[in-house]
Amino acid sequence: MDIRGRAAVVTGAAVGTGRAIACRLAAEGASVVLADIDAAGCAHTEQLITEAGGRCATILTDLRSGHDVRAMVEFARSRLGGLHILVNNAGGGGHLEPNFPDATPREWSALLELNLHAPMLATQLALSAMTEGGAVVNISSTAALGHQPYQSPEYAAAKAGLIRFTSALGGLREQCNVRVNAVVPDWMGTDRGYAELAELTPRQRATRPTPIPLTVLTDAVVRLIRDEEMSGCNLVLLPGEPTRLMT
Repeated sequence: MDIRGRAAVVTGAAVGTGRAIACRLAAEGASVVLADIDAAGCAHTEQLITEAGGRCATILTDLRSGHDVRAMVEFARSRLGGLHILVNNAGGGGHLEPNFPDATPREWSALLELNLHAPMLATQLALSAMTEGGAVVNISSTAALGHQPYQSPEYAAAKAGLIRFTSALGGLREQCNVRVNAVVPDWMGTDRGYAELAELTPRQRATRPTPIPLTVLTDAVVRLIRDEEMSGCNLVLLPGEPTRLMT
């Protein structure tokens, strides 16, 4: 798919990976809807895009609210005349405490709602708007991979579910010309990522990999949007390693 002239929605666009993805898609020529609960952060993202000559609009969205997710898709349809690209980037919370099993059902359910339910609902609603075909890119996490213990089981489970959700929808390319793929990144070079690195002791820092540059993530997103052959694929990003397809 050619990105230029397309209408895109990026969730969690106020900061970090979402801001980087939104700015990259705008630079590639897309008109971008910035969806986030953080008004000040969205304003900053919008400023970066418009100063670079791009086009964007903001809708304040709590991705845990079905009403807000529906409003987000309808906003893109009415404001931009349709929808061609959806990047389900909003998520996180795996660093917060308490975690399962100490967290209450309401607390751990909130992470499942944000990291799995929200992208599933957004994808379902976007399908009806993608009348000319489209591309959905989900942002998962390497927290979903492996068999070792993880500090936030609910976050790991949600991101693992997002990976399988993506691969299970590989057949949509033939059914309705919509391709669903995912990026599975490790520790990213966001402001928060570098702040976490700075808080480590020199000994701890020596054992940690360098965070992955945001350009690596945005390159992967653009690749999944453009490559018409990729459907139901998960691209894994690990520090110091080439991008690889998950098998």
